[in-house]
Amino acid sequence: MPRTPKFNGDDAKRYYDHFGAKQDKQGFYEDAALDALIRNAAFSDAQAVLEIGCGTGKFAKRLLSDHLPVSARYTGMDISGTMVALAKQRLEPWADRAEVHLSDGSFDLPIHGASFDRVVCTYVFDLLSVEDIAKALSAAHAATSTGGLLCAASLTQGTGLLSRVTSTAWTWVHGMKPSLVGGCRPLALSDFVAGPHWQIVHREVVVSATVPSEVLIAKAL
Repeated sequence: MPRTPKFNGDDAKRYYDHFGAKQDKQGFYEDAALDALIRNAAFSDAQAVLEIGCGTGKFAKRLLSDHLPVSARYTGMDISGTMVALAKQRLEPWADRAEVHLSDGSFDLPIHGASFDRVVCTYVFDLLSVEDIAKALSAAHAATSTGGLLCAASLTQGTGLLSRVTSTAWTWVHGMKPSLVGGCRPLALSDFVAGPHWQIVHREVVVSATVPSEVLIAKAL
């Protein structure tokens, strides 16, 4: 079990307020994992999507443009005011069915409704402490309709030589100074998504530019 990182919610807010649109440059390793998420999450059947940590709205735009039905609604949330502003601007063409909210970091997701059939969380769990991962998963379950899907991607441990070297080095840097890697660190998300509330229906590790990501889809029970 990974130790609690020395990077809290206030640190994350400051970092990503400053990072802003530069987050889109992370696509060199994130995009391949997000491709896998889209292939396996049946977004074409979704009617209500909640994204935790929507960032600049890049993934939301992709979903709304190419994968969600025209009747589907989207709700995004982020702890960074800068990210919320960027996402709102990017999603303006879908303003009639897409909304973005500033989060206070409390994981009070059900205030946005309790009938989402897809809850998306990409490269957010790897920012959180062990305690906050549990809180976030509990909140996600409360906001997901029975049979709905948690659709997640996060940094993880490597599976081959080069990806193992990368994940080991990333973990070391995070242990020394988390802000150098945006507070993120490799973890095994599937270890947390267990018990009576979720059933894992798809899991794979995607390696892009030697960076390993875990793609995980779980059904709410």
